[in-house]
Amino acid sequence: MFRASGALELLIRVLDPVTRLVGAPPEVLPMALLRPLSGSGAFGVMSETLTEYGPDSFIGLLASTLQGSTETTFYVLALYFGAARITEGRHTLAACLTGDLAGFLGAVGACHLFFG
Repeated sequence: MFRASGALELLIRVLDPVTRLVGAPPEVLPMALLRPLSGSGAFGVMSETLTEYGPDSFIGLLASTLQGSTETTFYVLALYFGAARITEGRHTLAACLTGDLAGFLGAVGACHLFFG
């Protein structure tokens, strides 16, 4: 629905100049944006990316690396906080999203280093 409404494309256009500075092509941004929200949704986006660009392309390799280097942050927070009955996780979301950003930057750097 987010993609069909055009909101994803608008967000990608806004973020594209910033991500190009770190060497991330705009084709992997849907994967990077969806991964913290939904693991299965991100897997579907990765599958589409691999089908469209191929598994041996830089975009395909980066999408695959992102799948393994980031976490479904919101699911994990809801699950673990609910199981442990934690009601105040004041800085947890910011810390987790910072970790996701570090995973994204690390994946981009590693892919440039190993795959050119």
